[in-house]
This record gives sequence, structure tokens and C-alpha cells, in this order.
Amino acid sequence: MTSPRPTVLLIDDEPHSLSSMRMALEDEFDCIAAGSADEAVQRMEEEWVQVVICDQRMPGKTGVALLTELRERWPDTVRMLITGYTDPGAMASAINDAGIHQFLTKPWHPDQLLMAARNGAHLFQLARENERMALEMRFLASSAQTKLEKRRLALREGLGFETILHSPQSPMKGVLAAARHFASFDVPVLLTGEPGTGRARLARAMHFSSLRSDRPFHALNLAGLTEELALIELFGAKRGILPGGVNKIGLAQKCDRGTLFIEGVEHASPGLQLALWRLLDEGSFTPVGGQEVQTANLRLLLGAGADLLRRVADGAFRADLYYALAVAELVIPPLRARRGDVAILAQAFLDDLSARHGKAAHGFSPDALEFLENWDWPGNLKELHNEVTRMLIFAQGPMLGAELISRAILQAAPSDLGSDRSADAALMADGTLKDRVELIEMRILRETLTRHRWNKSRAAVELGLSRVGLRAKLDRYGISDPSGRVHEEEED
Repeated sequence: MTSPRPTVLLIDDEPHSLSSMRMALEDEFDCIAAGSADEAVQRMEEEWVQVVICDQRMPGKTGVALLTELRERWPDTVRMLITGYTDPGAMASAINDAGIHQFLTKPWHPDQLLMAARNGAHLFQLARENERMALEMRFLASSAQTKLEKRRLALREGLGFETILHSPQSPMKGVLAAARHFASFDVPVLLTGEPGTGRARLARAMHFSSLRSDRPFHALNLAGLTEELALIELFGAKRGILPGGVNKIGLAQKCDRGTLFIEGVEHASPGLQLALWRLLDEGSFTPVGGQEVQTANLRLLLGAGADLLRRVADGAFRADLYYALAVAELVIPPLRARRGDVAILAQAFLDDLSARHGKAAHGFSPDALEFLENWDWPGNLKELHNEVTRMLIFAQGPMLGAELISRAILQAAPSDLGSDRSADAALMADGTLKDRVELIEMRILRETLTRHRWNKSRAAVELGLSRVGLRAKLDRYGISDPSGRVHEEEED
């Protein structure tokens, strides 16, 4: 596999000077040119540049001023200055301000320019190699740290995982313990679970607890993306592919030395699966519309639905890619399996929403928490967040009661076994009409009374019953306030 040619950005306001520099370098380098400072910045944003060669005298902004600006945004790029004078004071100032690696004096010789560009590209490569070795040294050194250093590392890891709330008995406890172990190892990790279980949040926590925590973290959700658009987002595109005739840098380059999280990997097309396998196996990729092979130094974390293994068995997902991804696999439990976590998560959502919307709210009543804990949350964390949002919007006081909860949740009576789905079954199952209607009637009675805070007078009016008739039905079905409160005769 041949390495791509280094890219050199040539900056000069005189077209014939740019042409001369291009002729001297184009046999060994990919040369791009800019005739002004603004155009140079635009080229840097579009291209992966290793060496910049800039003329000192340009209208509007000097070469030193421009290279100083480029140093702040692209510190790894090797910067060179072409100047017609060699004042020692000016040279020292340029080195300090712009980090100039080499000066070229006018008139320059083509061989001199070519040698300078070669040295610059070599210096850039050495710097990248040095950073790679430093990353490896940090990993090796972690195994020989003192007890105090290990405690500091544990504290640093905690900063990444502290946002994932759970109770001491939660099944998330084991998942997070395994995630902490995997975070320190530079291997791909597959995060599986139902939509809305928090795969992206866990991936971000693993990044900030890894050796790449000071490098970029980017995420991409493949759901709904076409193969071409997904390839462009991940690997970029060469000029001519996108409208406007510009290059696009993909996430594989933006995540250099960092972490890339790809959500919904089960939606990847066969072509995209092949490109991901190549990225994992060889660490290389090719931008859309390009021919050159580029390398990527990144860590992959991937999110997938719980049916990924079935798709492998059906032949819809490459088996070799699955086993390359599943060096480590973490299964995130759905919210219905985390009943002890619902109250903690609901309170955290309420605190955040209260501060965001400027509406005071302290917490939930006990009966409200009981309803929330016993619902099975098919939409997982997002559904719980939406429910808390609606409760806050309609709340009349700082304590949120059960009367604010959605009707579907109120109609499912709290129980040790979770949400009561018996009335749903009654609509489809066998049985007498009387038995099936009574199941539905029980749910309607519970839901209506809860919304009216167990005010039987108001509930009876809504249901078209007398208070005596309502009380008779409650006695018949054994329905009472789950909070255990004894109500006096309510007056409207």
C-alpha cells in the first residue's frame, strides 16, 4: 500500500511566483495555491496540509502575521517563510510569533525549495510518529503506576462516568464496571441495546476516561443515511463530488488520534460495511471520489440494536465485521429492567428542566413515583424525559403529583410485577364480554380518580355517575387510593 503524497500550500500574491513554486514541487507533492491570506485560510479548512510555504510581503497581511494565525489553528503544520531580507531581529520575531521552521531568501533555487519542502514533510511525519509513540508510552506506563497515580486515574475515569445515574442495585452497575475496564484499552467496543437506552452517553464517557480523552470525539448516526452520504460523512469527499466544488474532510480525519462513535451500525449498507471493515483491519480509507489511500489513527466505538447478531445470522451483516467490532461488547439494559433507577433519573431530568425553563419544581409525590417506577417505558430514557417535561409544564406547584402523568401510564396500576397490561390483553384474548369490559372499566376508574387527586365528586361528574354509584364500583373492584390516604366526602 503506497502512502499518499504530502500536500503543500503555496501562498503568494504574484501568480508567476506561485507557478514557479508549483513547477519545482509538483513531481513529489500535491500543490495547492492561494493568492491571499483569506484564500489561504479557506484552503487550510478544505485540505489536509502538511507544509505551508508563504511569501512575507503580501497586501493586507504579512506572511508572519498569516503564519501566526495558522499556527494557532493548525499547530502541527510545518511553516516556512520566503523573504527578501535577513534582518536577525525580524527573523527572531518571526520564529517566536509564527513558529517558522525555515527561512528561504529571494531569489530561491528550485532545488533549494524542493529540499526545504522534503524536510518539512519529513518533520511533519516525525512529529506524528512521536505523538503515536507518546500515546503508546502512556499506555505502557499506566501498568506500572504507583498507588497514588492509580487513584488519580480512577478519579479521572469517574469524571467520564459520573453523568450516568443509577442506583446501587441497578443492572447498569455491572455494565459501567466493564465499560471502565474497556475504556483504558485501545480496542473497538460494540454497545448494543434498545433505542434510547443511552448508548451515545456511555460512548462519550468511555472516551473521556481513555488515553485519548484530550483528543476529539465525534459521533454519527447511520439511521436514515444513504450509503453515499454516510461514506462522505465518514471519509470525506474530493473536489467535484459535492456542490460548490469543495473538498470535505470526513470524521475519520477529524477524529485523528481521538474517538469516533458510529450509532446504528446495523443500518450500514454492504458497501459501507466493507469500508468499515477496511478501516478496522488496515486503519485506512479512501475519500469519495479519490484514489489515494489515507490512514487513520482513531478508536472506534459502535452502537447497534439488540438484533445485530440475528442480522449476522441472516447474512444481512458481515460476520467478519461483527467479530472485528465485538472485541468487547456491552449490552445496555432497557429502562424497564432498571426500576430502581427511574426515580433517580426522573429527579435528575426534573432538576435540569426546572433550571432550563425557569420554573421551580422540587420533586415528585410518592404516588407519582410509584406510577413512574412501574411503567415499562418502551421509549426508554427519551420517553421518561418527555413525560417529566409534560408534567413540569402542567404543574401548578413545586411538587409534581400523579394527576399530571399521562393517561396511558395512569391506567396501568402499580404492582410488583410492573405495568398492568391485562386490559390490553382483554381486547384480543378470549373470554366473556362481561369479564373483558370489567377489566377496561377498572383501568378507566383508576386513571380518572388519579387525575382528579382521588376527588370522588369530580371523578363521578366526569364519568357520569353519582357519588354513590362510583363508590359502589370502587368497592366492587377493590380500588382505593394507592397512597393509603383516607378521604372525607369531597365538596366541589
